Amino acid sequence: MSVRRSVLPSGLRIVTEEVSSVRSAAIGIWVNVGSRDESPATAGASHFLEHLLFKGTQRRTALEISSSIESVGGEMNAFTSKEYTCFYARVIDTDLPMAIDVISDLITSSIVSALDVDAERKVVLEEIAMRDDDPSDLVHDLYAETFYGDTPLGRPILGTIASIKGMSRNTVNNYYKKRYLPQDLVVAVAGNIKHKKVVAMVEQALSVNGFLEGFGAPAVRPNTADKKVAQQSVGLISRTTEQAHMFYGMEGVARHDDRRFAMGVLSSALGGGMSSRLFQEIREKRGLAYSVYAYAQQYAGSGQIGFYAGCNPSKAVEVVEIIREVLADVASNGMSHEEIERAKGAVRGSLVLSQEDSGSRMFRIGKNEIVYGHVMGFDDILKSISRVNEQDIREIASAFLTKTPTLALVGPFKSTSKFEKVLK
Repeated sequence: MSVRRSVLPSGLRIVTEEVSSVRSAAIGIWVNVGSRDESPATAGASHFLEHLLFKGTQRRTALEISSSIESVGGEMNAFTSKEYTCFYARVIDTDLPMAIDVISDLITSSIVSALDVDAERKVVLEEIAMRDDDPSDLVHDLYAETFYGDTPLGRPILGTIASIKGMSRNTVNNYYKKRYLPQDLVVAVAGNIKHKKVVAMVEQALSVNGFLEGFGAPAVRPNTADKKVAQQSVGLISRTTEQAHMFYGMEGVARHDDRRFAMGVLSSALGGGMSSRLFQEIREKRGLAYSVYAYAQQYAGSGQIGFYAGCNPSKAVEVVEIIREVLADVASNGMSHEEIERAKGAVRGSLVLSQEDSGSRMFRIGKNEIVYGHVMGFDDILKSISRVNEQDIREIASAFLTKTPTLALVGPFKSTSKFEKVLK
């Protein structure tokens, strides 16, 4: 498969992957801005703006934006993360010019009217309420807040009720005009396409109102960590719930660390599936939880590895103890050759299977370009995973699984004292 890249004088990057065996095409415009770029006063602005850009442009109403994609059987959506925002659509290949024009219109010409800001404010507040009603979701935001404190990485992507209620139209619009610039954008397209034709279509669509005029260098987030505050050991949101939801984690590798491939394999071996160490110990052998999983998360200059479990509140302390025992054993003794090979196969296989459609390919090349400034070859990624060995796992486990842990809990607990004792 062919991945190609062009950089325009304005700093706009265009990356494509041609997949001639499909009849679809996916377009994503990635913006180098997320909740990590917000101040306490603008917390949630990136996500709020993501909503608002669908409310209408100088050329299209909100209904015309959605119906243009849906009327040809396509799909369109967007998401905001801590470090980037993405607007995307997937359509039949012959409808790609229209999809590029619609998504580009959102980026260059959205109105962000005061009326729409007030209407969408209610929607975002409902989204925050929905997150708060889902303990299995809420615990992840609580963990970030407990681990990173009141820092950009510690604040929720959705913002807070106070910040969203207090955000004016001028604040959001100024954020839009300041952060949505050509040098901050990556246009990623994958499917039954030709690179040169895509570049021409993107240039035409984004050239309105002089958007691509001027010169710039592509903006890539520096690999530096935010100033960190004192780390708490346990964060608790006391709720009358049937299950206790917990997330136990510690510092992991940052995005540009070559050990990230070993960390991914370690995470999979510990909690990546039904054959993983924690799933076997907590669910299969003891029946203490229904859902048990692990994941490694990387940011620029920072990272974490963490473990989720949902269990009966009376068993929560026991589950934390088991997690600690398993991690301590792996940190001291490493993992068997069979466990590591099984985890490597799972990581490789899921990665390959995830690339079976044009949308997934677009997400891979777009995310690679926006966070690294280049697209790593797919075969190179698979080789990096295959090269992970028992010594790599032993070294990364002993280096990180022994670090000071943080525990986040959502459940019917009055205090954190018994969990703090376990962590000590």
